[in-house]
Amino acid sequence: MDERVKTDGAEIARLLAVMARLRDPEGGCPWDVEQSFETIAPYTIEEAYEVADAIERCDMAALKDELGDLLLQVVYHARMAEEDGHFDFAAVAGAIGDKMVRRHPHVFGDVSVESAAAQTLAWEEIKAAERAARKAERPNDPEDGAHSVLDGVPLALPGLTRAEKLQKRAARVGFDWPGATRVFEKIEEELVEVKEEIQSEGTPEKLQDEIGDLLFTVVNLARHLEVDPEAALRSCNAKFERRFKWLERDFAARGEDPVEASLDDLEAAWQAAKGEVG
Repeated sequence: MDERVKTDGAEIARLLAVMARLRDPEGGCPWDVEQSFETIAPYTIEEAYEVADAIERCDMAALKDELGDLLLQVVYHARMAEEDGHFDFAAVAGAIGDKMVRRHPHVFGDVSVESAAAQTLAWEEIKAAERAARKAERPNDPEDGAHSVLDGVPLALPGLTRAEKLQKRAARVGFDWPGATRVFEKIEEELVEVKEEIQSEGTPEKLQDEIGDLLFTVVNLARHLEVDPEAALRSCNAKFERRFKWLERDFAARGEDPVEASLDDLEAAWQAAKGEVG
């Protein structure tokens, strides 16, 4: 056996043992013992974002640490499931290994694909078949076994990401705009509806609904332009933060407080920030 594989196996076994000890009702950590799937789930989501942040910053040392934190979340959930008699970490690892083999018949079988685009299409077809099979295995679920192309898009995804995934699923059955031009027209239409709600002093709920429609349509535009909307917004957030912090430093260097500055002065500083830090 490859020495790297043996070392990996030993470290994983050690991590599993550490988690088992932490969760031990007799002498474990009181905080860890009282946790549940529901209480740990927010940490799991947070750690995934911290992995993405380390990647965004190209910080490999941080990425190593954050991947460890994310792996701990998987081990944590698997341990709680094992305690409840559902499954264990080995079952989780085995299931994902089987899934990767099943979804890559061009690598582990005798199927051939012509391009990455063809592989993406095949991947989606395999996933759709898997969802249909799961539905067939659960004929008495709350939805009476009804199948939808939108099934399986997690509710807990960030709003922009979930909107994009829902749109991609709908597009597979032809429910889609033919191109970006039509999406621009829809964005203009949604903007008009937002303005009308503001002018008519509509309810907060109605305004939220119209803003939601606008955001959903902007995601549609990003999808047609092959731009990841979540990544685009993260980049915009980072840019805003970078510029605003420069603005604060600029005012501080002049012994001034931006809180007391006029809008014209703030705008001038903002334009300067754009030139200095991009």
